[in-house]
Amino acid sequence: MPSILATKGNMASRYNTRGQRVPVTILQADPNIVLAIKDQKILVGLGSKKKIKKPQNHFATVAGVMPRFIKEIKKDGEVKIGDKITVSQFQLGDAVRVTGTTKGHGFAGGIKRYGFHGGPKTHGQSDRHRAPGSIGSGTTPGRVYKGKRMAGHYGNVQFTVTGLEVLAIDPTTNQLYIKGAVPGAKNGFVIIEKTGKVKRYVAPPEEKPKEDEEGEEKKENKEEKATEKEDKKDEKQQDKKEDKKE
Repeated sequence: MPSILATKGNMASRYNTRGQRVPVTILQADPNIVLAIKDQKILVGLGSKKKIKKPQNHFATVAGVMPRFIKEIKKDGEVKIGDKITVSQFQLGDAVRVTGTTKGHGFAGGIKRYGFHGGPKTHGQSDRHRAPGSIGSGTTPGRVYKGKRMAGHYGNVQFTVTGLEVLAIDPTTNQLYIKGAVPGAKNGFVIIEKTGKVKRYVAPPEEKPKEDEEGEEKKENKEEKATEKEDKKDEKQQDKKEDKKE
């Protein structure tokens, strides 16, 4: 599926096709310029910057400016060096996944980083409110297990959100309106990859009205049963009369 590089904008709200007000993230997806082709992957650039390093002179000559972001993505279809990838490849209702770098929060404790509850606030616990508590299990094993959740660097990692939906496309401004939140800070770099179509709500089929013929058949059956009952009654009465005569 095609991918495109973009920068994250503000969050807003928009109405979907069912008239529901949903949060959206505005992504600025300016045309991506194909800088190089490597087997089944292509190198694309986004944005511009002033400083150019000598090994990147080729990219500057192809794009006209030095791209701010350069990323290798999967090749989809036939492309040439210098071609531009735009938002026109997306359609309303497309399912996408967005990859970005989360906001950095520096060195954080266990409560902020993992949601620990902290220690008791009474019975003389004056300095244990935000402490992590015990981190080991005694003499055996006599060490702290790898991956123990403790204080440390929080955020500033690559994160991917899947199952997002394209609610609107503005080709004049090269903007995509994506339903929900996207990782990263404002003006941060993200990669948008199309994964398919969002499954829509399908109403259950309406119950078919009963046909008049079925109703008539039921009436006829009822009448036949009633006549059969009457005939049986008449036969029984006649048998009784004959028995009395004898």
